[in-house]
Amino acid sequence: MKLNQLADNPGSTKTLMRVGRGVGSGKGKTGGRGVKGQKSRRGVSINGFEGGQMPLHMRMPKRGFSPPAQKRMAWINLSSLQNAIDNKKIDAKAEITEDSLVAAGVLRRKKDGVRLLARGELKSKVSITVSGASAAAVAAVEKAGGKVTLLNPPPADAAAT
Repeated sequence: MKLNQLADNPGSTKTLMRVGRGVGSGKGKTGGRGVKGQKSRRGVSINGFEGGQMPLHMRMPKRGFSPPAQKRMAWINLSSLQNAIDNKKIDAKAEITEDSLVAAGVLRRKKDGVRLLARGELKSKVSITVSGASAAAVAAVEKAGGKVTLLNPPPADAAAT
């Protein structure tokens, strides 16, 4: 096979309609844009413009708030952790850290930290170090004989309430 023999599969590409190439072409003269006015010209950007009336997106009230210093956590469920152990991606006998979860491909990235959640069941005895964990997840790991170490433990007064 040579370079001049390469071709797309029949029907895989469609030729574009050439506009403004004479009245006989079916898209001549105005090129399908109607007549005159701003929209018939090129470089028009008037999405949401309502003729000077206050646009709908500006009439609607603002809602919600996102704190700028909020931590974005990656999370992992006990079921995902158990699947990784069953598939030999993670060694249950070794210390499991946030970096080892990323290296094993269980998590894509750790963001501002990793939070362990309790969905699913953990059968293996593991020692895991993460930034945060739900109370139910900690209980489930300890029930299986493991241990959870928190990198950022909650303040003592917050834990009491």
